[in-house]
Amino acid sequence: MDFFAVALHGDALSATLALGLLAMSVASWSVIFYKAWLLQRVNRDVAQGKAAFWQARDLQQGIQVLATLERTAVLLPLAQANQNLMRGTLGAQGDASAQRTRVLRDALHGVLHRLQAGQVLLASVGATAPFVGLLGTVWGIYHALTGIASAGQLTIERVAGPVGEALVMTAAGLAVALPAVLAFNVMGRVINRLEQELEGFAHDLREL
Repeated sequence: MDFFAVALHGDALSATLALGLLAMSVASWSVIFYKAWLLQRVNRDVAQGKAAFWQARDLQQGIQVLATLERTAVLLPLAQANQNLMRGTLGAQGDASAQRTRVLRDALHGVLHRLQAGQVLLASVGATAPFVGLLGTVWGIYHALTGIASAGQLTIERVAGPVGEALVMTAAGLAVALPAVLAFNVMGRVINRLEQELEGFAHDLREL
């Protein structure tokens, strides 16, 4: 009996756990496909955008080039950060270099927040899905043993069938967790590399 049959023929708790694993799987794969598409575009935009920006005649032309070239808008907020200085306010008090550092830092954090979106979900699914599956297995084995005890007959057929069905939940939990963990690790490395490139770009802008 497969995973969906276990979910349909089990009790309320078994069905709830099975639906929970299904929801985790759908959510994690949605994030994986979206982030794979996003990070691929960001990689291309960062490589092309940095080269085009530094070939511009001045800052304004560089911003215009990024506005037309970038589709993911990861370099543009950093290049526009100097235009966000709040003159005549408390934020404009103090050294001009400190002001630029603050606005660039805020812009960088906003970009990194976009790149890191979904990582928490992948980590949560990878950490919890095996235990959800294990809980379903334990619950299924408990019900199987209870049914055998009430029937009063102990045969290999009565034990193997229900226990095998219960073990499907553990396999389902692992099948949901493994892609999420792998995607979290791979995408985490890509995001860290992009973070280093964006920090370097922000540092160069501050010195500009």
